[in-house]
Amino acid sequence: MTDTLSKETRQLAAMAYGEGSADNNADELYALASILVRQRDARGYSDIATFASSEPSFSFVASDGNKRYSALMKATEKDIEKNAGMKLAVEAATNALNGGTDKSNDAYFWDGADIKSNYSHHFKVKQGIKFTDAAHNIYDIKESTKLVIKYKVKKIRVGKTKKFKTEKEEVGRYDHIYESTAAYGGTIFWKFSKEYLDVTHSKEYL
Repeated sequence: MTDTLSKETRQLAAMAYGEGSADNNADELYALASILVRQRDARGYSDIATFASSEPSFSFVASDGNKRYSALMKATEKDIEKNAGMKLAVEAATNALNGGTDKSNDAYFWDGADIKSNYSHHFKVKQGIKFTDAAHNIYDIKESTKLVIKYKVKKIRVGKTKKFKTEKEEVGRYDHIYESTAAYGGTIFWKFSKEYLDVTHSKEYL
C-alpha cells in the first residue's frame, strides 16, 4: 500500500470497517462500501465526509464513538497494512470508489444483529421484510409480510344528472417493503421491493 491514501478512501474505509462485524468478512466490507457510495451519489453529496456529517443517522459510526471507525481514521498507513481487517476495508473502499464489484447486489440499506435483538420494535420489521434467499436469513428471524392495498378515489357522474358518486379504484398492492439482496458476516443487505416502489413512487434510497 502506498503512502497516498486519500481522505475520501480513508473515510469510506473507516465507515465500512466501523459498520462491519468483528470477523472482517471481505464480502461484507465490500458490500457496505458500495452502499455508502451509492447513497452518497443518490443523495447528491460530493464526498463521503459531507454525506456522513450531513446525514449522521444513516451511518452512526462517524459520530457515535465507534471504536473500529476511530481506529482506522487514526491509523498510519503502516498500521493499516499490518491489520488484515483495516487493509480489507481500504480495498473495499477503493473498489467502491472505482465502481468495482458490488457485493451488496444493488442494496441501499443494511442491518446487523439488532434486527434480531430488537425484532418486535425494529423499523424495517414493522414496515415488512422478506428474504429472497433463505441463506440471507442469518439471524433466523421471521418475515413480516403484510398486504397493503393502495386505492385512488374516482368521481363519477350519475347518468346525465349533475350528481356524482365516488368509487375506489385499486392502484396497486404489496406485502413487504424491504427485501434481502445478500448477507455476509453479521450483516443483512436490503433494497425496496419493486411492488412497493411501483405503487408508492418512492425513491430507492430513502
